[in-house]
Amino acid sequence: MNTRRKWLETMLRIASPVLRALAEDRLREVMPIESKSPREDRAQFTYLEAFGRTMVGMAPWLGLEGLTGEEGVLQAEYRALYRRCLHNAVTPGTRDCMNFSAGMQPIVDAAFLAHAILRAPGVLWEELDPADQRNLVVRMKETRTRRPYVSNWLLFSAMIECFLYYAGESDWDPMRVDYAVRQHFDWYLGDGFFGDGPEFHMDFYNSYVIQPMLIDVLRTVGHTDAEWQRFLPRAERYGARYAAFLERLIAPDGSYPVLGRSSAYRFGCFQMLAQQALQRLPESGLTPAQVRCGLTAVIDRVMAFDNFDADGFLRVGVCGSQPDMGEGYISTGSLYLCMAAFLPLGLPETDAFWAAPDEGWTQAKMWQGLPMSAEHAI
Repeated sequence: MNTRRKWLETMLRIASPVLRALAEDRLREVMPIESKSPREDRAQFTYLEAFGRTMVGMAPWLGLEGLTGEEGVLQAEYRALYRRCLHNAVTPGTRDCMNFSAGMQPIVDAAFLAHAILRAPGVLWEELDPADQRNLVVRMKETRTRRPYVSNWLLFSAMIECFLYYAGESDWDPMRVDYAVRQHFDWYLGDGFFGDGPEFHMDFYNSYVIQPMLIDVLRTVGHTDAEWQRFLPRAERYGARYAAFLERLIAPDGSYPVLGRSSAYRFGCFQMLAQQALQRLPESGLTPAQVRCGLTAVIDRVMAFDNFDADGFLRVGVCGSQPDMGEGYISTGSLYLCMAAFLPLGLPETDAFWAAPDEGWTQAKMWQGLPMSAEHAI
């Protein structure tokens, strides 16, 4: 099996139980809620988590033009599934109509859904029924009733405003974008790392949220403000450096250090490396082939464990079912941020990411004793 086919099959295996149930308006009925918190607490949030996070990784593949053959047929099927899912998620009166208005968590996952749409707007927004577009805008605006925490959460509010800007809403709020961007550059610590707030956290939130959203917020609305335009090259340079750091964490056997909170997002911690490959950010020093081979090794290593329940939904853990790996805010829906590793499926199979000959990633070459160069901070 070629590598692209293996990635595609893995992505669809993870996504299908969520999307097929939601398309049938049965997600609440069939998706379990595994969490340390009371079920009634996480039931308010877990379904939007599952949908938004699934889409944030699948979006570039859904938006890729020119697919033919079996992959083209699959893409058409999942585009149609998405439209039915979106309708059920935002339409009052459906069984799976999702919560955007109560509690803090919907700010997070509305932003992941917004990010997904902005990664493939021609398919995920322009092809929606006008009534579903209107309902989605209403739902997104419902998140404005709460203030995000002064942390990476500022980018969730900024991403929602970027979606509203793209959707043509005249009341999109540039101040929420400006505050998020300026605060994060104030929190920049050096060598490609941002603080999550004023202090450094040893976790993967630079990859889960900060760097991917910061870059795409600026790519979406940066042209509307001269100062935001000046921030974008810096964000991309820092993102490229951070992606290089992530690549160096992949061990020769495809394992990686499991560090910090939210580790149950599994290989979602490599989102910024996957986005670097998708967007070809400058100055990373990485070749497409080494990124492909490194990410493939990680995906294979994690997927060698039994990570699913009997109905195909993800279980809490990194290496199979490890319930104690989940914090109180983690539930079944949260786990689908692992989908962010599949962003390069938005590149055509002729792209060097897929077509270039296999190449060892940094640690694979290092521990074979091959010639290597020292690296330096930016």
